[in-house]
Amino acid sequence: MPVQRKPARLRGQDIVKKEDFTGAVSATEPDWSRERAERLWSPSHRLLKSIRRYQAASGPFKKIIQAYWVFQHRFWSIVTAADIPINSRIGGGLLLPHPTGVVVHPESIIGPNCLLFQQVTVSGGVEIGGHVDIGAGAKLIGPLKIGDHVRIGANAVVTSDVASGTTVAGVPARVLNTGAID
Repeated sequence: MPVQRKPARLRGQDIVKKEDFTGAVSATEPDWSRERAERLWSPSHRLLKSIRRYQAASGPFKKIIQAYWVFQHRFWSIVTAADIPINSRIGGGLLLPHPTGVVVHPESIIGPNCLLFQQVTVSGGVEIGGHVDIGAGAKLIGPLKIGDHVRIGANAVVTSDVASGTTVAGVPARVLNTGAID
């Protein structure tokens, strides 16, 4: 007969608190591994790659290299049905799990390690901080500033600034939680 063990009692120092995980994803240092393609067919990663390579092109053949990446960008934009300009200011580590219908204005700024789900619209004058998770169908209508470690709920319409560490949702977006960085 197997021996039944009692669950171990937790002591005060063994309890894991939410505050212990505040730095799990950085809001300042881009995690480039988030943009690495893990599958052969990964349109969102190919789209981001075309943007990054276009912006990084240099040397005597810069125009030829950029022309190639413009072609790649247009192809993957059609495949993903995303409208992300090739000259966008996007921090490293951007995740687009389902890039269909994502629209980003050329004047908007996206910080490092952000997550954008499908059908997200980011209008002109929007500045998104680091490690911001934006739910499916959310609309950010600027000009406005989104702080670091912010969560924006699905189908939220954000029309005003959002402080760091805040969770917002609804139409128009209302603050649901403050200081919940995880």
